[in-house]
Amino acid sequence: MFKKVPQIASKENISKIKRLREQALSVDHLVDGIFKGDKTALARAITLVESSAQEHLQKAEAIIEKCLSKKSHSVRIGITGVPGVGKSTFIEVFGKMLTEKGKKVAVLAVDPSSSLSKGSILGDKTRMQTLARDPNAFIRPSPAGDSLGGVAQKTREAMILCEAAGHDIILVETVGVGQSETAVHGMVDFFLLLKLAGSGDELQGIKRGIIEMADAIVINKADGPNEEQANWAKTEFTRALHLYPPKKNEWTPKVLTCSATENKGIIEIWQLIKDFVALTKQNGSFVDNRVRQRKNWFLQGVDEHLKRQFYSGQSSKSLLKKYLSMVEKGKMAPSHAIRKLFAEYRQ
Repeated sequence: MFKKVPQIASKENISKIKRLREQALSVDHLVDGIFKGDKTALARAITLVESSAQEHLQKAEAIIEKCLSKKSHSVRIGITGVPGVGKSTFIEVFGKMLTEKGKKVAVLAVDPSSSLSKGSILGDKTRMQTLARDPNAFIRPSPAGDSLGGVAQKTREAMILCEAAGHDIILVETVGVGQSETAVHGMVDFFLLLKLAGSGDELQGIKRGIIEMADAIVINKADGPNEEQANWAKTEFTRALHLYPPKKNEWTPKVLTCSATENKGIIEIWQLIKDFVALTKQNGSFVDNRVRQRKNWFLQGVDEHLKRQFYSGQSSKSLLKKYLSMVEKGKMAPSHAIRKLFAEYRQ
């Protein structure tokens, strides 16, 4: 018997395949797909936005600007909490409850990146298998990279694309470490803090910072023998919240308990978020917050651009090497070296 010789692709076929791939990644093709709610187009567009390749930058910007024109009435919810608090389980149960109510849900989950290998597990689709299979849900795990506190730099752009694809609710999950909470708080409408009872975590209630940012505190895993401790923690956090000044948006943060594994208290959390949205839209603070976020988005982008421009320049690289060596050898104080570096850089 003769072996079948594999057919070698002709130049014409290769060119045709290349044209089809380029068409699939064209701005108009992707935007049209996003507006139709095509998950593949949405995923490809987010990949373009997240890309650091220079040739993808203009395409990504064009897609974002076209998507900004699409009217959206979405609610952006940030969800944070220490590792082990049950964020993924909570988001899956919460997301399923929303899709059952006819909502389209997008989950932007930022996965921790290794500072050594730069690798990420990107396991949120594995942890949220039921929600991942839901036709009204879209889950996008993204590597945190070197951005502040583990929040992917492109999360804001991804939110715009998800909203253009018709998602009513955008859930942004933080890695729960570092300064990620501050970054997420600056890009969402409602900030939800998950806590555990009986682990010493409730002592954080007397500290400023994360508690001050929260619009709601939810004591998770309030089931079985933990239920009594969860109710006690709820009382303690409620007392602690009275120590903080009132929010400018006139909202009074609430403390609730829930059990994601037993699906208890989930509907009450959604009702609380709806009450928040109704109040802030009525008094105008919802829109004011979005405007403020767009302004901060621009200013942070300017900072990032200046940073990239400085570190990529040949003259700045040689100056950095020169003054870094002097600091390492103890010949110059860091503050003095910084002043000298920029004085020389501006010449």
